[in-house]
Amino acid sequence: MSLSLGVDTGGTYTDAVLIRDERDVIASAKALTTRHDLAEGIGAAVAQVLDSANVDPADITLASLSTTLATNALVEGQGGRVGLILIGFREADLEKHGLAQALAGDPVLVIDGGHDHAGGEKAPLDDARLIAWLAEHGEEVSGFAVAAQFATRNPAHEQRAAALIAEQTGQPVSASHHLSAKLNGPKRALTALLNARLIGMIDRLISRAEARLRELGVAAPLMVVRGDGALISASFARERPIETILSGPAASIVGARWMTGAQEALVSDIGGTTTDVAVLRAGRPAIDPDGARVGPYRTMVEAVAMRTFGLGGDSEVHFVSEGLKGGVALGPRRLLPISLLAMEARDAVHDALEDQLRRAVPGEHDGRFVRRVVGLAVVGLEAREAALLERIGDVVRPMQEVLRNRIEIKALKRLVERGLIQIAGVTPSDASHVLGRVDVWDKSAAQKALRLFGRRRTGAGNMLAPEPDVMAQIIIDQLTHQTGLALLETAFAEEENPFELPASQLAQHVLTQRGLSGGHRGLVRVETGLATPLIGLGASAQSYYPAVGDLLGCKLDLPEHAGVANAVGAVVGRVTIRRSGTVTSPNEGLFRVHLDSGPEDFASSQDALAHLEQCLGAAAKHNAQAAGAEDVRITTQRDIRTTQAEAREIFVEATITVEASGRPRIAR
Repeated sequence: MSLSLGVDTGGTYTDAVLIRDERDVIASAKALTTRHDLAEGIGAAVAQVLDSANVDPADITLASLSTTLATNALVEGQGGRVGLILIGFREADLEKHGLAQALAGDPVLVIDGGHDHAGGEKAPLDDARLIAWLAEHGEEVSGFAVAAQFATRNPAHEQRAAALIAEQTGQPVSASHHLSAKLNGPKRALTALLNARLIGMIDRLISRAEARLRELGVAAPLMVVRGDGALISASFARERPIETILSGPAASIVGARWMTGAQEALVSDIGGTTTDVAVLRAGRPAIDPDGARVGPYRTMVEAVAMRTFGLGGDSEVHFVSEGLKGGVALGPRRLLPISLLAMEARDAVHDALEDQLRRAVPGEHDGRFVRRVVGLAVVGLEAREAALLERIGDVVRPMQEVLRNRIEIKALKRLVERGLIQIAGVTPSDASHVLGRVDVWDKSAAQKALRLFGRRRTGAGNMLAPEPDVMAQIIIDQLTHQTGLALLETAFAEEENPFELPASQLAQHVLTQRGLSGGHRGLVRVETGLATPLIGLGASAQSYYPAVGDLLGCKLDLPEHAGVANAVGAVVGRVTIRRSGTVTSPNEGLFRVHLDSGPEDFASSQDALAHLEQCLGAAAKHNAQAAGAEDVRITTQRDIRTTQAEAREIFVEATITVEASGRPRIAR
């Protein structure tokens, strides 16, 4: 008998499952995710599942972790302060692919260097300027990202810059050519920047998780789920944390397929922060050819083709004052639910809510609180941010007591983005407690918070909702509506679109919306919905998704272990490593292989292709074994582009992709 332990750290809950012989889920458990130290939540969930199954931790042969940490960090704009070095680019390139937005004021250096399309040096690397810049900024960042022009054709300048950074600062370096073999320098730079920003967060998570598992007696090697659903070793994940974006959602897709056996379906996983939607075809999720998109960023990371929406059980509820009736909108930011915060600081929360309810005029920040996330290093703060953080202190405070003027709202936002503080407010989770759908946190606090929220005035001058249960139903109805939009947008994006409209516009189109829930019946009949089954996953899917299925008129599948699908998917996947490389022909009769060690030339295209395939195969097998695989199998795909000229077939370029795959190595 073999026992596998799967763990998933979500925005709100950490899940754990035990699977016997890769066939049966014998126990599952949930614990609150502890944002200040995720290992505490991991330890609590694992301890519960071990106790429930009554097994010896030493009998566990494989432990695997999926996490939404990287995804949530990018959606919420969090991560460490990093430095970006662009080699051979122009300042204007910072405006491409959201680079400037992603930098968010972090230091950047644009210097001479880089290569051309054929791998030849365009200009020497400006070592002196790089060293001077590192001396100025090296101590104010947690890591560096390096991207050089055409580094995938010749990585020499990235490698030289990385060596100088390590020598001068000792800080971790993310080189763009390690993360993607594709062209498009600014997009590779963005991917490297985000990778550098996540290194500290993922390293802390893995280190603490490994330590906590050892304390519980679990000695099995720790694996981590990658964004395409494959497994990698913890050490591999430390170096390339960007590859764990969409880790949790990808694990949920793998888990959904394992639990239901579905071949064709739309899979939707609702968590605390996001709703992640993917299409399952022929039993497999597709890999996004354009790279994973998370929040506003399109990366070059290979991941499941999935749409991530800032919509979850803990999404921020916004008051919409437009129109006579008014209303609400949800997300994309995650808040700490009031009902949960009251479990930790009951007196502070209830006293503040009751004081606000006694006031005749609603306040702008009624029902909102702030608290500091303890245990995180504080570096690089501006004076106003540092003063605000000190004012918050180590206790829960009403937001109205913390903010002294509107200028400080921006400083508060930056502290949230850095992960140093959390904001608590009204969420769908609070609404579910008020309606009695959930009963795990403080219902009374949720009722008071929703009463405060409902006192806001609409365009007609009326209260939005006089009673908490009415306000709660408005919020849940909005969650159903926005979930339906997310699913329709994903479905439209996968269709052959004859309407020449973006998928988001098609989902929101008046005809689409009027055709839902049984359709429109008049002189014209309009019916819309999903023609494929929907698999609902997530801890709250049982509560929210029956209404979504009714709205879309589709078959709904809620698996028995839907609430821990990510943890299931974490241990039923395979270790898979893909390596790609290119052969070009800069001159007739010359075939250039582009390798990490630099370009190599051959007189024959077949010799060049064979050499590249051999190098990629060896590298992929080595990386797969380093990532924790055994019994590795290699598959190869060639994409050769040619053209016709004077009745001759001319070689233009070729790309070879090698995949090394095997089951994760288990403890023996």
